[in-house]
Amino acid sequence: MDSRKIILLVGALIVAAITAFMARSLIVGGSAPTAAAAPIDGPEVLVATRALPVGTILDATALKFQPWPKELVDKAYFIRKDTDLKSLQGTVVRNAITAGQPVTQGALVKPGDRGFLAAALGPGMRAITVPVTAQAGVAGFVFPGDRIDLVLTQSVPGGGDGPPLKVAETIMHNLRVLATDQRTDNTTGEDGKTVVRTFSNVTLEATPKIAEQIAVAQTIGSISLSLRSIADNNSELEQAIASGEIKVPEGNDPKAEKAMILKVANQPGTGGSTVATGADVSKFQRSTVPGKPENTTMGANAQGATPSTGFPGSASSAGPVVHVARGNAMIDVPVGGKK
Repeated sequence: MDSRKIILLVGALIVAAITAFMARSLIVGGSAPTAAAAPIDGPEVLVATRALPVGTILDATALKFQPWPKELVDKAYFIRKDTDLKSLQGTVVRNAITAGQPVTQGALVKPGDRGFLAAALGPGMRAITVPVTAQAGVAGFVFPGDRIDLVLTQSVPGGGDGPPLKVAETIMHNLRVLATDQRTDNTTGEDGKTVVRTFSNVTLEATPKIAEQIAVAQTIGSISLSLRSIADNNSELEQAIASGEIKVPEGNDPKAEKAMILKVANQPGTGGSTVATGADVSKFQRSTVPGKPENTTMGANAQGATPSTGFPGSASSAGPVVHVARGNAMIDVPVGGKK
């Protein structure tokens, strides 16, 4: 091989090796981590961990402390060194707070403050109190902020002489608990666990129409609370979409989808109730309302009727008889018999 060609080939290999090395250096340098951001020079202030709409009852997961630039700190902010985070649990949001926004003292209403319950109510909602027993109140395991169903138990006597019909019916669902007795927060013991206390009254958030229906239901029979699972919102969302109560937003808009889910999760309702009768529990109980007793011979004779018909002025017949109902009265009309 010519020496000149060998020199050119070696030179090309050297240039290729240098080019590959420089390219690798550029790639490695571009993927190197950037310098860490400078620490924020300022105190830790209280911020919202998620969006907090008006009427939200705060719990331990809704707030956290975060460093904030000292030149942007306002006097209305909650500063870590001057704030007891546990004392803010159970307070209600008066003004909407976005996620990551500092919480101001004027945006919260503490239990016992004037206007606390009104601030806890959503727009257009009402508060109504229902008396319950320890058994009807889930033995105290219902706390402010929980969602419950209302079950009405009553006796329907009907017109018969048998035992009345025993009925339990879920009349309201997805109602938010505002307070139990006069407590609007969940107290914790020395071990950090929520203290369970029985209560005799529960205050619920409802629409004006549902509040009227609850007031009437208290005069019909006894009311019990049925604690709801958080997972129930998924099935109710499917039912609401299928029934046309809500419309699925067009396109791929996460904010619109989140608003749709929140609407279903926070919406109390009365439809789709379930019913259980005494016969569902015991074979010795009724499944229908007792009917009215038939007319007896003694009752018919007392009204001047003949024993065979039970209807005044009718004649007895040994032939076939047709039973005719007129309103609530039953008469016998002879067919082909002697008068």
